[in-house]
Amino acid sequence: MSTFLSTVAVLLSTLALLCSGYAAYQVFTWQQTIDVVNTRNNNATATNQTTSTQATGTVVSSNTSAPSPEATPSPTPTAKAESKTTASAIIQPGQYVQPSFGKKGQVELLSVKRIKDPETGNRDVVNVQMRIRRLATDNVDSAEVIGVSNTTARNPDTSETYKGVDFKRSTGSVSLFSLRPKASADAYVWLRIPEGVTSLDIFVPDTGAFSNVPIAS
Repeated sequence: MSTFLSTVAVLLSTLALLCSGYAAYQVFTWQQTIDVVNTRNNNATATNQTTSTQATGTVVSSNTSAPSPEATPSPTPTAKAESKTTASAIIQPGQYVQPSFGKKGQVELLSVKRIKDPETGNRDVVNVQMRIRRLATDNVDSAEVIGVSNTTARNPDTSETYKGVDFKRSTGSVSLFSLRPKASADAYVWLRIPEGVTSLDIFVPDTGAFSNVPIAS
């Protein structure tokens, strides 16, 4: 009886040993299979990345530097001078104001600009625009009229004098009497000024003189 049991025990041990060996073999086989699959996946991923980089033409380089912007040329001295002259020729509000008929009124220059004569095509005309304001509340005589058309000018460098182009090229005259107190009226006159003259002394009748007024072009 003991012999039989011993034989059975040996058989069971042998069977268990065989099963353990088979299980170990299966585990080894599965591990090899997993390694092969992982290697293939890694190779495929590397291949796809390389192909994508080649397709897009992306190149990474630590030595690449951004192109420097093109240098903007500096304005020439002539351009700077012209810009400065143009800016200085613009009359600012309140820059040229003179009393008229004592302190009953005032005349303010709005702009003094060279224009082209429509009849001759020459640029020997200066358009003087002004604003005439009544300051007095009373005691203004009906004869107190500013003759805008009689405005004259003088070259401050040569003392040459200039007159208006034509009566029709002006507002004519503005009466302080016809204006309400503190009210104003805009007026203009064209003066015949030779080309090359850049500033003027301007004389509006019964009004203080305007000195060294620049001409805008």
